[in-house]
Amino acid sequence: MYEIYTANNKTEKLLQRYIKERQDIAGKLQRLRQSPRTEAGAHPLHGRLASKWSCWLGSNIRMVYSIDDSNKRIIVEAVGAHKVY
Repeated sequence: MYEIYTANNKTEKLLQRYIKERQDIAGKLQRLRQSPRTEAGAHPLHGRLASKWSCWLGSNIRMVYSIDDSNKRIIVEAVGAHKVY
């Protein structure tokens, strides 16, 4: 199972705020930890974000992350509305 890390303090605060506001996000993150490429509508990004992944956390909340398979880590780089792309 993968562990979830955040890239910076701002992203950590936003993610924690969303988790507090919406109880279903914690469950989606738990499923993402099991399969970061297939759960929560996960899909690879293109263009300048080509090495990143994105998933849907609810309503208008998106999460941009990278996957470190060797260390079993999901590194959350941005959370927010679609403008995070």
